[in-house]
Amino acid sequence: MIIKKSAGFPSSEITPESAYFNRRDFLRAAGLLGVAGAAASTAALVGQQAPQQGAQGEQLKDELTPFEDVTTYNNFYEFGTDKSDPAENAQRFKTKPWSVRVEGLVSKPATYDLEDFIKPHKLEERVYRHRCVEAWSMVIPWLGFPMADLIKRVQPLGSAKYIEFQTLFDPKQMPGQRSPVLSWPYAEGLRLDEAMHPLAIFSVGLYGKMLLPQNGAPLRTVIPWKYGFKGTKSIAKIRFTETQPKTAWNEAAPNEYGFYANVNPEVDHPRWSQARERRIGEFRRRPTLMLNGYADQVARLYQGMDLRKNY
Repeated sequence: MIIKKSAGFPSSEITPESAYFNRRDFLRAAGLLGVAGAAASTAALVGQQAPQQGAQGEQLKDELTPFEDVTTYNNFYEFGTDKSDPAENAQRFKTKPWSVRVEGLVSKPATYDLEDFIKPHKLEERVYRHRCVEAWSMVIPWLGFPMADLIKRVQPLGSAKYIEFQTLFDPKQMPGQRSPVLSWPYAEGLRLDEAMHPLAIFSVGLYGKMLLPQNGAPLRTVIPWKYGFKGTKSIAKIRFTETQPKTAWNEAAPNEYGFYANVNPEVDHPRWSQARERRIGEFRRRPTLMLNGYADQVARLYQGMDLRKNY
């Protein structure tokens, strides 16, 4: 397993060893032994930011959100709209067998079995901040690989400018899809240059464990400088397009949920401020960081754009 290292956290401060499954067992269960290689120590990619200051001037650290919170407090409307619904309603969700269809403006469209989709890629463990548009946040250790690796593999045509991700549509397994709360299947999208950025990943696990259904098993996207609704869970289709794809929340409420969804403390949600956030497990609120603390890495993607208009 290739682990990208950063000055963000020393490995010793990230999580106790007891919090993880044995990495080799994980890879064997995922069918990835011999592909990802031997397990290594945890590392972090969390942005090179100074510690935040609390209301009384104390430093606020980016400590990992407990595994129990990460897996029981979720937005995944396919399984219900309450935060506890996904963990309760997704327990029998079947993730095997699983296939992912890649189509659109690519030289190599194909339908991949999940193992074939993942096999050529080296898995990395990354710790990212996660910011929800509802003004709560987490810090999560993800296991996955860069989106750019898959994109290069399928060879987009020169006319491809965007990439769209779709969640599985299966109302029998996903009871929330029986309600018209959103247009199903759930769809999200990125500009191709955003998807090619090294911070954008496909994830297959967290906390050293395979993804649970409530967290988007068996495959999801993680784009850490954007609000959480940009992350597509339980991906069944990926499509390359020339025009900006329609996205679920932007279609449902375009004045509240923009296509870009970049974390921006200066652009409020119409119904609440985005200037501060509550980290799960903390009572105090902390300042929201521009681009979720990854501005040094991704701000160049938006040079010359009005981030209030392109929210």
